[in-house]
Amino acid sequence: MGLALLAAGLILFIGAHVFITLRPQRAAAIAAIGWWPYRGAISVAALAGLYLVFKGFGMYLEAGPVPVWSPPGFMRHITWLLMLPACVFLASAFLPGRIKRAVRHPMLTAVKTWAFAHLLTNGDLGGILLFGSLLAWAVYDRITLKHRSDRGAPAIAQGGYEGGYEGGYRNDVAAVIVGIILYLALSLVFHPLVIGVRVFAIPAFET
Repeated sequence: MGLALLAAGLILFIGAHVFITLRPQRAAAIAAIGWWPYRGAISVAALAGLYLVFKGFGMYLEAGPVPVWSPPGFMRHITWLLMLPACVFLASAFLPGRIKRAVRHPMLTAVKTWAFAHLLTNGDLGGILLFGSLLAWAVYDRITLKHRSDRGAPAIAQGGYEGGYEGGYRNDVAAVIVGIILYLALSLVFHPLVIGVRVFAIPAFET
């Protein structure tokens, strides 16, 4: 039941985001029902999908993961390392500066890094389904951006070293600080309390 809900949630969540990339169909839907009803429908579908993903994955974990392969122990250290830049990329999406300019699409880069990092340490069926699907969607969305007439987020304004690139170095520093805080919050609070998994638990030192 948990896997079924997880799969349904992923189809709904990813489906809503894929529809956004289909510009002719998107334009037709907006013309038919209006911008705000369209936006509301997409938001409801995405939120409902996200709820089913959380609910289904939680039920799946409670029932017991279905093993597919056993990731080597050192993979967890790679996941720890990758998650820090993923959090910084996510923060830079809201704090535009040189990091955002270099990455270009930090939100999608954050999702790809997060999903790939978790695939390295989740060798069970549910984990592969969840993180593999979101990684595939993020890669697809990034590719479609190259072929859209509108590229999504507005381009970052150019300027000098002190005041250019919208927030400049100040926003980059803020993105790193916020990213570190987010990294610690996810690792030390969210994972053990919500997911029920201790991120920094090292088996060799556990009693």
